[in-house]
Amino acid sequence: MQKYLLIAVGGALGSVARYWVGANVGSRMGIRFPYGTLIVNLTACLVIGFTLTWLGERVEFSAAWRFFIPIGFIGAYSTFSTYEWETLETLRSGAFLLAGLYAVGSLVLGLGATWCGAALAEWL
Repeated sequence: MQKYLLIAVGGALGSVARYWVGANVGSRMGIRFPYGTLIVNLTACLVIGFTLTWLGERVEFSAAWRFFIPIGFIGAYSTFSTYEWETLETLRSGAFLLAGLYAVGSLVLGLGATWCGAALAEWL
């Protein structure tokens, strides 16, 4: 039960942080280009790469931190970082073709699914 609470608290904080960063960047740089989302995705990639590596290799840590930071906070802040982390780990394992298929497939199929969802909403 504790892990769900940690994920929920981390997720709530990540959602608020995502809104705050996106809104502040958008108000400063404009919304013609999605600068806010880009900054959120890049900072999430930096944080997930750092925390999973540092917590996993450099220090002894409670599993609770894994539920709170990468799953809860970063998961709500941006799922793009998880996609990038999984691609990196697949590359590190030497499965280059699989990593490429995952990266390109996620992009192409995700874009297609988004288009289908938008088309369905317009059709209804």
